[in-house]
Amino acid sequence: MFKKTTLKNGLRIITVPMENSQAVTVFVLVGTGSKYEKKETSGISHFLEHMYFKGTKKRPNNMAIAETLDKVGGVYNAFTGEELTCYFAKVAANQLEIALDWVSDIYLNSFLPPKEIEKERKVIIEELNMYYDTPMIYIGELWKTLLYGDQPAGWDIGGTKESVSKITRQQILNYMNSQYVASNTVVCIAGKISEAAIINEVKNYFSKIKLTKPYSKAAVIEEQKKPKVLLQFKKTDQTHLALGVRTRYNLFHPQKYPTELLGVILGGMMSSRLFDEVRNKLGLAYYVRTEAEFDTDTGYLVSFAGVDNSRVEKAVSTILKEYQKISQTKVPEEELKKAKDNLKGKLVLSLEASDAQASFYGVQELLEKKILTPEKIISIVDKITTNDILKAAKDIFRPEKLNLALIGSFEDKSKFERLLTLKP
Repeated sequence: MFKKTTLKNGLRIITVPMENSQAVTVFVLVGTGSKYEKKETSGISHFLEHMYFKGTKKRPNNMAIAETLDKVGGVYNAFTGEELTCYFAKVAANQLEIALDWVSDIYLNSFLPPKEIEKERKVIIEELNMYYDTPMIYIGELWKTLLYGDQPAGWDIGGTKESVSKITRQQILNYMNSQYVASNTVVCIAGKISEAAIINEVKNYFSKIKLTKPYSKAAVIEEQKKPKVLLQFKKTDQTHLALGVRTRYNLFHPQKYPTELLGVILGGMMSSRLFDEVRNKLGLAYYVRTEAEFDTDTGYLVSFAGVDNSRVEKAVSTILKEYQKISQTKVPEEELKKAKDNLKGKLVLSLEASDAQASFYGVQELLEKKILTPEKIISIVDKITTNDILKAAKDIFRPEKLNLALIGSFEDKSKFERLLTLKP
């Protein structure tokens, strides 16, 4: 289903032929993100991502960069995370050469024009303002701040207004030259392709990629001995909350898949326990969901909800009740089967498009340095038992691991601190 080719310079190429597709996607991923930053340059990964759309020698301005793919109806973008940054282009299969030329050009040849840096600085600050003004989104960043505090894992991916205002062009150049190198880069191409031909083309397009060794990220410090609450006051009609636990299960941990299934059972579908209790039975929230997240060095399970200010305590108590229940009583076989089938079905459906395939294979190679096929993942999921689910739940749902972040019209967090308990 896929082929991995590692060049002598360390660049990894993943090819994923899709015979029935009429599209092709070029993904270029680099193993760096906000967890690799310093306090004074917080947000630099995201800043650099923005600057890659501002000009190269071949395409000297943002209009030239945009028009290249606009002219062929291409879809293109970039995104920054904690541990990776990605640039991609998706086009009709007969336009593959344009997409590969475009992605490699901005990745290798962006010259970061000084005037554009000053303009983009303002754009990024407005982007931060947008997230600050959208509690339903920003609660996710506040949750990570609560878990990890003042270290890279707890910082906003976009940085702060203060840090973005002070980042210099030289700092961006130094960061780019250090991290955007062959051994830290994965090129993944999925869709209607000729595998041998495309590997040779990638070799040619990326022949001038830098060969230096990138620096590593700082180790994440996880210290928690009692439940914690982080409250951000904002005059709103609805309180947005994130309630969950640090799991310490990372991408490589054997309990990753049982914990992912826990998330599905609790709040990953419309027939999940929390959706039924919080929304259907009690009418407390319009949205309620649970997610299990894993990085190479961290992991957590968290439930999000938007609740009327007068009913926040009821919502918190209800979620905690479900956490406690699932950690004390085995999930029925039928419910586990439903969660497994849900997880497997979503995996299959999510991989229909070439960009999804490129992301699936490319991200695995970049972060885990190994790739599991969908069939292998499904076989792992099928083997998980009700005992595995109970074991994971007992391990993570403990009082000392509980965390609650809230954005709403509250200034006193003591009443929420009193709520954070789970009976043994």
